[in-house]
Amino acid sequence: MQIAYEDAEAYVKWAGKELPTEAEWEFAARGGLAGAEFAWGDEFTPAGKYMANSWQGEFPWQNLKTDGFEGIAPVGSFPANGYGLYDMAGNVWEWTTDWYQEHGKITQSCCGAVNPRGAEQEKSYDPNTPDVKIPRKVMKGGSYLCAPNYCRRYRPAARMAQPIDTSTCHLGFRCIVRGEGRVSGVEGPGKNVEGRGTSEG
Repeated sequence: MQIAYEDAEAYVKWAGKELPTEAEWEFAARGGLAGAEFAWGDEFTPAGKYMANSWQGEFPWQNLKTDGFEGIAPVGSFPANGYGLYDMAGNVWEWTTDWYQEHGKITQSCCGAVNPRGAEQEKSYDPNTPDVKIPRKVMKGGSYLCAPNYCRRYRPAARMAQPIDTSTCHLGFRCIVRGEGRVSGVEGPGKNVEGRGTSEG
């Protein structure tokens, strides 16, 4: 694991593929359920069944491992979404190509939004650390460290900022192949294509 942004970029270039934009990633994660809270519907554990690798218990001191995993789960351990994609929620975060911008500052458009819709690199720095000029990309999907009492970022709509020079144990990436005007294939099955890594959960 330990995948920094340049590591993911190097791999997809070698593989002849690309990293998704934030919008492409979220579209794929929803699996056709545009209005649902989760990638599989509106109930977190339908019929008591875990649908993604997340944290059970009070984070960070109590890990009940009810879903069967303490850390990263093998790809395919949980059901695929409506597009047949695995691990679009939980397991590990995934890099996107968008520069991070606070949600409220993203320009909204009524007619044909630009993709990607993120910030410019110069506006992606953390305002809490003005002297540290490390740009940040958007990461999506949450990880096995996401718990209801701490964060619910295993939802398709959730997003986090990650400095591009930083790798962690619960951050990875997914490759895509673009067709004309749309994502024609999303590969990975879930939070890792030859690698996984981290960020905040």
